[in-house]
Amino acid sequence: MSADRGVPAPDTERSRKESADDAYYTASSRALIWRKFRRHRLAVFGLVVLIVLYASGIFAGFFATQDPFERNRDSLLAPPTPIRIFHEGRLHTPFVYGFERSRDPVTLARVYQTDRTQVYPIRLFVRGSEYKIMGLIPADRHLLGVDKPGDLFLFGTETLGRDMYSRNFYAARISLSIGLIGVAISFILGMALGGISGYFGGPADMLIQRLIEFLEALPSIPLWMALAAAVPISWPPVRTYFMITVILSILAWTGLARIVRGKILQLRVEDYVMAAIVYGASERRIITRHLLPGFMSYLVVHLTLAVPGMILGETALSFLGLGLRPPILSWGVMLQQAQNVGVVVLHPWLLIPAIFVVAAVLCFNFVGDGLRDAADPYS
Repeated sequence: MSADRGVPAPDTERSRKESADDAYYTASSRALIWRKFRRHRLAVFGLVVLIVLYASGIFAGFFATQDPFERNRDSLLAPPTPIRIFHEGRLHTPFVYGFERSRDPVTLARVYQTDRTQVYPIRLFVRGSEYKIMGLIPADRHLLGVDKPGDLFLFGTETLGRDMYSRNFYAARISLSIGLIGVAISFILGMALGGISGYFGGPADMLIQRLIEFLEALPSIPLWMALAAAVPISWPPVRTYFMITVILSILAWTGLARIVRGKILQLRVEDYVMAAIVYGASERRIITRHLLPGFMSYLVVHLTLAVPGMILGETALSFLGLGLRPPILSWGVMLQQAQNVGVVVLHPWLLIPAIFVVAAVLCFNFVGDGLRDAADPYS
């Protein structure tokens, strides 16, 4: 032991280093992947942002300031309400000012001016419009709000006077979930058809590969538009949502199927697979228990990077009016009001849903990059 108590003995340092090395080399693959993933700061940041986005979509009623379909007839295309902390030169609890509404005598456009005589403090956990948590539990508490007759439009309002801030939270439910559901469908198709193609080969492989080549030769956007246009307008929102998800999944499985086929062709000659065949394991068990787990990390990375494509596909179709339609709320549906350049110049807050789309896509890419690096923890 060293004479100085503040400096550990060399033997102690050596033993700690050896124990750390032993812990590293004896750790499971899952623990090593998580350890390396945490070192990718952008990936961790993206994961945190995605958790926040999904949580805000699940509990949209709580985070929203009002009913997303409530029309404020006196506040059509009202600008965002800035939150302030100084009033008449003095520090104040967070508050917003009221609006003075008038019309331009020349253009007849609505004009909103700040009324500094009307001060409305922002309150937490206020009562407001009723909603259901997870669609089951009735509630009326909202995270933020102001007393009437004050208005809290953090992202402004749209052409019908509905609050953009609240609508973005509800739109996150559809835009983010459609990516997960679409990827789940394409994942099942890609795994099943790619596994059959790679393991059995022969006529099945020939047929599946020609089908993949045919689908990949089709232009994606025109095909999506044609299929989405075939969805009847009279269909209820739930059925329309499901069909748009299926449409987005039609072309998304081909790339995964080829990856699965190539990996199975590589792994099916390995010794442990041959041993399973000799012991009489069924073909289904060999594929699901021996072949697929051999490259599961690559599949996870592929899934993470495929979700942004689904989100962008839904946004593009809905923006063009061929995807989801009102009253369904999605970021693409909300962006329909931003098709006119003149409207966007006068009311730029109508483009706020595009910010959420870009943020979600970037964060998924960050997480995918982190998982791709962590898939090989020994590198």
